[in-house]
Amino acid sequence: MKQGVISKVAGPLVIAEKMHGSKMYDVVKVGELKLMGEIIELKQDRASIQVYEDTAGIGVGEPVYPTYQPLSVELGPGLLQTIYDGTQRPLDRIKEMTGDTITRGIDVPPLDREKKWEFKPVASPGDQVDPGDVLGTVQETTLVLHKIMVPPGVKGKVKKVEQGSFTIEQTIAILETDQGNKEINMIQKWPVRQGRPYVKQLMPSEPLITGQRVIDTLFPVAKGGTACIPGPFGSGKTVVQHQLAKWSDAQIVVYIGCGERGNEMTDVLMEFPELTDPRSGEPLMMRTVLIANTSNMPVAAREASVYTGITIAEYFRDMGYSVALMADSTSRWAEAMREISGRLEEMPGDEGYPAYLSSRIASFYERAGRTICLGKDRREGALTAIGAVSPPGGDLSDPVVQSTLRVVKVFWSLEDKLAYQRHFPAISWLRSYSLYNRALEDYFNEEIADDFVKLKNQAIRILEEEDELQEIVRLVGLDALSPPDRLTMEIARSIRQDFLYQNAFHEIDTFASIQKQYKLLSLIIHLHEMCKWGLERKISIQDMFNIDAIERISRARYLTEDKIDQIDQIKDEIDQQIKALYEAKTTRGGSK
Repeated sequence: MKQGVISKVAGPLVIAEKMHGSKMYDVVKVGELKLMGEIIELKQDRASIQVYEDTAGIGVGEPVYPTYQPLSVELGPGLLQTIYDGTQRPLDRIKEMTGDTITRGIDVPPLDREKKWEFKPVASPGDQVDPGDVLGTVQETTLVLHKIMVPPGVKGKVKKVEQGSFTIEQTIAILETDQGNKEINMIQKWPVRQGRPYVKQLMPSEPLITGQRVIDTLFPVAKGGTACIPGPFGSGKTVVQHQLAKWSDAQIVVYIGCGERGNEMTDVLMEFPELTDPRSGEPLMMRTVLIANTSNMPVAAREASVYTGITIAEYFRDMGYSVALMADSTSRWAEAMREISGRLEEMPGDEGYPAYLSSRIASFYERAGRTICLGKDRREGALTAIGAVSPPGGDLSDPVVQSTLRVVKVFWSLEDKLAYQRHFPAISWLRSYSLYNRALEDYFNEEIADDFVKLKNQAIRILEEEDELQEIVRLVGLDALSPPDRLTMEIARSIRQDFLYQNAFHEIDTFASIQKQYKLLSLIIHLHEMCKWGLERKISIQDMFNIDAIERISRARYLTEDKIDQIDQIKDEIDQQIKALYEAKTTRGGSK
């Protein structure tokens, strides 16, 4: 086997000579320890290699072993419920072998080679199959039926297909192709930097329901869409990402902890196995893949982790599933690119980031989408990409934020001011936006209620009017406002406190179905309409906001899903109690 020779070591960057025949992004094994690395620059036979492990102790003159293969992930049964590092090494199996620390150079296959899976064929001998066609299925977890598909680039006639228990390396089918017989097993390998193929991309038309009211109602993201969550330290980015991973109605969740603090990833690893999916009653881990590349892990592997995650997500999308990918945070990914770029002595762009920062971020988010997948059955899959961004000091002019905003269609702006006021999620209703609102109008009006969009627009208008009135209140006080303006302030406060505020750690309030969200918002807007009716009849705002039903509005978000019909009763109480105020006023006026 040909070997290269190390001529320079600079942190995670290793320069090797005599690398004849190697190509860009090929994987190599570096040094006597055979540390995993990837070629990121080539000049004749001289290769620059980013090493995905700590290079301490690696010296000049040690060998480099080319593999002549790009960085790839293994795809097949066993992905779900597994915790990987940024290069798809299974951390749980490594812990069994080495304890709490990862031994450098350790090579563990990503998928279990010994476990047997019950394979049930769908195709029959004699069938003509194309790339993406389903050969059979494996019940990977109680929630997910894993479809074993013909790999991209392979087609032919099924000569033989087996049924029974197999390991992922055993042959389950034989295809007659133009190049001869091809044995098919349950593993596919795919280069992480190359998007998996599909037939056609479709326009998003259905929202990803997350159970978070400020997101689903005001700033929804579509299945197959893209979103980003920028915000300063302590504003709740990670908690929002956790909430989306826990409660979104995606069938598969891929969570990437990219450069985050170890204790935050520990929370995920401890919580997820104990959490129950609200729709199925099964543990959430049954539909989750976790990729952990914390801030104390080698920086180069951080750059690979997002590609590893999105390739796994694309694989499940190709089965026809709706997949949600959470990347927390892409700023740490960009910092890894900046560090490697600096060691390569490339010309820096804004704030030292490489000039290709924008194109790398765009190429990541553009792998999301709603697609018709390969295969004769024309399955429809969706991959939603949601990335957290951590700009220094919450500065939204940061190059990573600006490059991200150019390609994503949903912007959930976190504000430290709201976080300091203990308002969570601290998503600003004035600065955030969703470009999917128009595309999702038909879904909300037809599937939820025909006035859903109207109510949402009315709520946003009230919040905007409140912001305009705040300046007057600061100057001359609340009492100087006219009764209609005071009503706007009171209703806006109710929208903020009784609807937008949501306690992630409350067993009921942590998740709200879209039906419950609609009923809660319609309740507050109904109060607004009745108070306007009362104002026209000269009833004071103070009297109207002292009725007993007001307290029931503030407690309505704690109603369980099977009791949300009680919200309609609260509407009736509002009507009765405000009308009773009018009758009492009329009676007093008549007696005088």
